[in-house]
Amino acid sequence: MQLILLERVEGLGNVGDEVSVRPGYGRNFLLPKGKAELATDANRKVFERRRELLESKQRNALEQAQAVADKLKGLPLSITRAASDGEHLYGSVSTHELADLLCESGFEVQRREVIVDNAIKVVGEHVFRVRLHPDVTAELTLTVESESV
Repeated sequence: MQLILLERVEGLGNVGDEVSVRPGYGRNFLLPKGKAELATDANRKVFERRRELLESKQRNALEQAQAVADKLKGLPLSITRAASDGEHLYGSVSTHELADLLCESGFEVQRREVIVDNAIKVVGEHVFRVRLHPDVTAELTLTVESESV
């Protein structure tokens, strides 16, 4: 299936790229989300008229994501959890909890944007990432403290 990308899609291409994807990916994800349109002659002409608008929209999204990443850089995050022997947590800190913690700090972050490489199961400092844009990822540090009993 040949498609014209209307926005940057990680691992696929940039605005205006004509890509070949599997029919299911195009039909079930790219087309319904408005990330692409079918690569027909009529759509190519319409896209060329809209190219400048789409590219400026993409630049604005990148600039906004970079500004949010700069604000997130020095943000102190901490969470208190019950721990056995003062070190190992009962359970783990989830991406949902991290997203809620960032939302409480005043940042609009969704759970799927939070990336945790290793499960957070012990007390101490842990590094996790927030993907704000396909080209912008902010790295944050979370301090997990043991609950005093």
